[in-house]
Amino acid sequence: MNAAPSSVHVIGGGLAGSEAAWQIASAGVPVVLHEMRGVPGVKTDAHHTDGLAELVCSNSFRSDDWEYNAVGLLHAEMRALDSIIMACGDAHQVPAGGALAVDREGFSAAVTAKLSAHPLVTVVREEIAGLPPEEWDNVIVATGPLTSPALADAILKTTGEESLSFFDAIAPIVHADSIDFDIAWRQSRYDKAGPGGDAAAYVNCPMTKDQYDAFIDALLAGPKAEFKEWEDVPYFDGCLPIEVMAERGRETLRHGPMKPVGLTNPRDPSVKPHAIVQLRQDNALGTLFNMVGFQTKLKYGAQTEVFRMIPGLQDAQFARLGGLHRNTFLNSPKLLDRQLRLKALPRLRFAGQVTGVEGYVESAAMGLLTGRLAAAQALGRDLAPPPPETAIGALVEHITGGHLEGSKFQPMNINYGLLPPLEAPRVDEEGRRILPKDRGRAKKRLMSVRALEALKRWRDSV
Repeated sequence: MNAAPSSVHVIGGGLAGSEAAWQIASAGVPVVLHEMRGVPGVKTDAHHTDGLAELVCSNSFRSDDWEYNAVGLLHAEMRALDSIIMACGDAHQVPAGGALAVDREGFSAAVTAKLSAHPLVTVVREEIAGLPPEEWDNVIVATGPLTSPALADAILKTTGEESLSFFDAIAPIVHADSIDFDIAWRQSRYDKAGPGGDAAAYVNCPMTKDQYDAFIDALLAGPKAEFKEWEDVPYFDGCLPIEVMAERGRETLRHGPMKPVGLTNPRDPSVKPHAIVQLRQDNALGTLFNMVGFQTKLKYGAQTEVFRMIPGLQDAQFARLGGLHRNTFLNSPKLLDRQLRLKALPRLRFAGQVTGVEGYVESAAMGLLTGRLAAAQALGRDLAPPPPETAIGALVEHITGGHLEGSKFQPMNINYGLLPPLEAPRVDEEGRRILPKDRGRAKKRLMSVRALEALKRWRDSV
């Protein structure tokens, strides 16, 4: 008779930790879920209850359209893998058009009830101060952006002082195929080759003086998001929001991230642009480009309006918009293996936002995967992550090395730019010609169908 598998310990009862615990127990492995909320005198700055999977910000899981939206695709993949977060979200849905929004109290109560009722789940209300006890040989850390100081300090000591970030200075990221290359061109400043040997590693968007002045006016006038009381996010000179730089003088950006020196527009070399916005390749696939030096606190709606004033980006589609906020996350490509284990301490896996994914659903998806990986380990089985053609697999690729070598790792929402690219189809399933304006949408559906087929093969093979 085989010995019963030893317990897996999950630290953190948010979306990722709750999902991980559910997946472990569903595999027949006992799990202990440790949550510090509910301990007298212990709380976080953002939570209001001691319920598991409490939603601290929006009540929306965003688009539920699996065919044409990467978040909806991630929903579909998680449903196919028996996600507790998706099941409880579906059961407590509230009207939100094409999005999946939930009654936050009913949703949290449902997750708490299902986990508390499972015979293989033990919920322990306690804070894990520092690294987990050495006898815990299979641990998932799912503590999110509000990781307790004691645990964060322990991770720092184990991994190195620069391995844990406490705030994001995020520049917007643009889908490469939405850049207008009839206006923009590729060139590195002074044609200098970078570490990858590419002397045309940047995309350049030129501005006249009138265009620059109008852009600065819109930037200064645009509504800005405010920090939450608990964030306490510092500004550093290396990550100043562009609107803060603009406030220091109208010419500041022209002498900073928008300086036009060392660049020549090949369409009219005799005309010197007044300013230039540069975009740098952001992922190894070459499907995403980030706007260099464009971290911002502009509200999202204003960002799309203002940034589409930039010549070459008038039709830009954004994989991620900019921001500056508190967020505890690992330098995952350096620290985690493809099993999402800490290379320096393999008994620890990490899940959720601390790994470098953004968003409720993305965090829960990483909890789902780490739960399955930890359960497989407890059962003595080998399990690889889903293939990169899937949304879940693409997130794993991003946080374990899918970003461009040498670039700074930053958190990311799921988007089609993280999945291996496909050529846009020119005819539909019935052989009818697809108009050029509809090919991008058709390509998204093709990628979604490919993802769900790949996920099904992976699920059925394990």
